[in-house]
Amino acid sequence: MTSKERVTAALEGRIPDRVPYAEFAVDFDTVERLLGHETFLRAKAKSQIAFWEGRHDEVAQSWLEDHIAVQKRLPLDIVTFPMATWEMPPPTEERPPRRIDPTTWEDAEGRVYKLSEATQDITCVHDPVRDARVFTAAEFETDPEPARPDERSWRILDAVIREFKREKFICGPSGGSVGIVLLGGMERGLLELAANPEAVRAATRAMVRRQNAADEAFIHPDSDAVMWAEDLGYKTGPLIGPAMFRDFFLEANKERVRNVKGKFGRKILKHCCGNIAMLLDFFIDIGFDAYQSIQPTAGMDICRLKKSHGDRIALWGGVAVENLVGGTPGDVRADVRRAMACAKPGGRFILGSSHSVAVGTKYDNFMALLDEHSKLCQY
Repeated sequence: MTSKERVTAALEGRIPDRVPYAEFAVDFDTVERLLGHETFLRAKAKSQIAFWEGRHDEVAQSWLEDHIAVQKRLPLDIVTFPMATWEMPPPTEERPPRRIDPTTWEDAEGRVYKLSEATQDITCVHDPVRDARVFTAAEFETDPEPARPDERSWRILDAVIREFKREKFICGPSGGSVGIVLLGGMERGLLELAANPEAVRAATRAMVRRQNAADEAFIHPDSDAVMWAEDLGYKTGPLIGPAMFRDFFLEANKERVRNVKGKFGRKILKHCCGNIAMLLDFFIDIGFDAYQSIQPTAGMDICRLKKSHGDRIALWGGVAVENLVGGTPGDVRADVRRAMACAKPGGRFILGSSHSVAVGTKYDNFMALLDEHSKLCQY
């Protein structure tokens, strides 16, 4: 079987020749070890700084060449396009933020950005413009023009897909996903759900309309699936309860799936961290074909999920990212063996990490994952 055939079989409940292996993302430090040179691929902070410095062409070339090189170097059955692999920021006349200290920037509107040394992300930690905004239902009645990918971004996406479209399963972008609509960020958004529900409902309807329209521009003609990536849970449970999810967002997510599957014929793979056990039946009802990022440290046990839901949705995971980063090769091998023993039978299983090959992953641990998979993957 090709990777494309293997993953398709796993998603459809047929038994492939072997258990597919894939990752949501492989971060830059592992990429650099694999390729033997520095990269911007999945180097989110380094790429953002380069954009602020006007070095867009340098980043774009690295993303294109190194994305292809990593896919050729690793036995990945799925090609994915997470952040910092293809989507360039659109051209702008705005001045870049000024650097306040080695880990802090501030832009002309007073937004403050901080670097996380641990994850190598740059995050907006203070946004006075967003915080001062008052959301109303009326503002979402008129839709702006649907988004379109930047031409430079599309060139990267297209080049990578053309390289692998015959062999590998291509999981590309789409017009976006609904998930849970949190107006003004997570903390404020949760409050808006309770205090300003009509604005949330209006924003959700508008989002669905825009995303359905944007699918035409973002879904690549040679892709096999799209991946939607939102975290809907904390370690202890979902961000909102099942009743609120059903009331506010179930039908909106279904409508998005109907557009992607009905109009474009693509499968949908869902990346979601946290403990979302109470929402997993919704994932199946919505029409997701796979659930990725099964987080054991949040109580999401792949063996338990295989028994309860594994005949209705493909499970993608099995190796704790915490063991890849902080464990030993023996810990990683044990994760692979356990996942293979309980999730491999009956199919609908893709081996991978519980999130990604994240920043700080020990190279020997990653090699142990690949080696143990190769020993146990055959059906």
